[in-house]
Amino acid sequence: MSDSRISKRYAGALFSIGQEDGSFATYGKELEEFKDFFIKNTDFGNAISNPIYKLEERKSVLTFVLGKSNFSNLVKNFLNLLLDKNRIDSIEAIADKYAMLTDEASNIAHAEIITARPLQDETLQKVVDSLKEMTSKNIKSEVKEDPELIGGIVVKIGDLVLDGSVKAQLEGLKESFRRGE
Repeated sequence: MSDSRISKRYAGALFSIGQEDGSFATYGKELEEFKDFFIKNTDFGNAISNPIYKLEERKSVLTFVLGKSNFSNLVKNFLNLLLDKNRIDSIEAIADKYAMLTDEASNIAHAEIITARPLQDETLQKVVDSLKEMTSKNIKSEVKEDPELIGGIVVKIGDLVLDGSVKAQLEGLKESFRRGE
């Protein structure tokens, strides 16, 4: 089964439980914290995800680490389930999918804002406010720089792409000249 299907299935199941008991945000924070720990501590990640070690040994390592955490029992059980099903190495994809579900339920959209040069804080805030008004959602923005744009801005929110870059305008002019308009 592909990592995407696995992450969707497991994240969706935990998210459903979280919605029912009202703790989906807490579970998301705990998953994110575990994911970060798993990624940063490669020896730990290898110890619990490598099948050359007996399942009981991997479980005792996971149980020891989870015992040091303040995670809810549900998330601890969820992580143990992932280990039992040999899916613990998919924790990054599962946590990322869970974060997407949480943002969707919280009416948050992710915007990738691409500019040729750094944006001033005031300008970025105006762009975010415009996107918030346009989508009727709160916006989490990620700003990237791409000097090939020459100038202007490109915004991506899900499948929607708003291209106000000078590069796109020049391409449009070039196409107009080609057609003889």
